[in-house]
Amino acid sequence: MTQYEEIVDRQRLLIDAEEWAEGIKAIHCHGIKSMWYETEDSIEDFENGNVTDVEYNSGLIERKQNDKLIRTFGSRATGDKLIDLYIRGGS
Repeated sequence: MTQYEEIVDRQRLLIDAEEWAEGIKAIHCHGIKSMWYETEDSIEDFENGNVTDVEYNSGLIERKQNDKLIRTFGSRATGDKLIDLYIRGGS
């Protein structure tokens, strides 16, 4: 039975990391056009006023304006990359 312990432990860690990934790391309500993740296209978002950026533990950033999702930055980490993020910052 011990031959499967490592697999079971990794799966348990992955499940914990996936739950943690949905948590919010930071919320930024701003009109700053120089955020580290800003692109040439995303600068246009400020033509209609300030935005709210929600950064999740998974690495994904969602930008909303007037309670409407208008853009995402990055992607959700999965698998080993997610486990690494979780171990470094979440557990």
